[in-house]
Amino acid sequence: MIPPAQLRTRAEALAAPLPALLAQAEHLAASVLPGAHGRRRAGAGDEFWQYRQATSSDWGARIDWRRSARADVHFVRETEWQAAQAVTLWVDQSQAMQFSGHKSRPPKEERARLLALALAVLRVNAGERVGLAPDLPARSGRAQLDPLALALSTPSTLPADYGTPPPGALPAHSAAVFLSDFLGDPGALQQAVGRAADRGVRGALVQVLDPVEEDFPYQGRSIFESMAGGLRHETLRANDLQIRYRARLAERRDMLANLGRVTGWQVLTHHSAQPPAAALMWLWHALDAGRGRA
Repeated sequence: MIPPAQLRTRAEALAAPLPALLAQAEHLAASVLPGAHGRRRAGAGDEFWQYRQATSSDWGARIDWRRSARADVHFVRETEWQAAQAVTLWVDQSQAMQFSGHKSRPPKEERARLLALALAVLRVNAGERVGLAPDLPARSGRAQLDPLALALSTPSTLPADYGTPPPGALPAHSAAVFLSDFLGDPGALQQAVGRAADRGVRGALVQVLDPVEEDFPYQGRSIFESMAGGLRHETLRANDLQIRYRARLAERRDMLANLGRVTGWQVLTHHSAQPPAAALMWLWHALDAGRGRA
């Protein structure tokens, strides 16, 4: 049995990041969209939304006879479109996301987590359901923000250099947001987004990069090592690699853009040195794009 003092120390260490992250996310969400409100929509679901007067196109099975008995007209009991209001987030927790090119900038994962939780705050405040892949199903209500904050505050234990979205199926006709540097296996990402699009899932890809990953400012003798330590390369002329590196990065960006065109998903590249508010506002509108097609 763990001694009480030790258990308390562990618990406090685990809980310490939660209030800070959630407070940052709440502040960011409020600064971007202070007036967010629900946009409920009728459809196939199980939560009551409203009564409306029946029309000639409504079949008898849809009429709520108990409600209609209290009036001279018939009423239909409408339910809320659940699937269209479910948003699943995925934040890459691989070792590469721990990178920061300067002590003044947050690691990529820290920025990705903040954007994800701030978006969750906005969507929950708008009456929508939000979840986190792979283990936290989408639920509505502000009570969902605590487990989201806990999951996003938990230190990464993924040993791999690069991450890819989990293979589980997303709810059909829902929405999803993947936040990563997307520098890993492109095939796994293409499969994940393709499967989601086949199920009618609309979504957004947010590529989070540190500015040095964009500029490649290195000169002379340099040693490059992956965050997990599995890859290492030493060169005497790092500047000779700049053109090839930038070309490879451009190829990866073209792949993301093409994936977005094929699937209808939105794509954004965000640098960790940039203010997060613009990216959050972009995400808010990106999820609304295509809502009418769901």
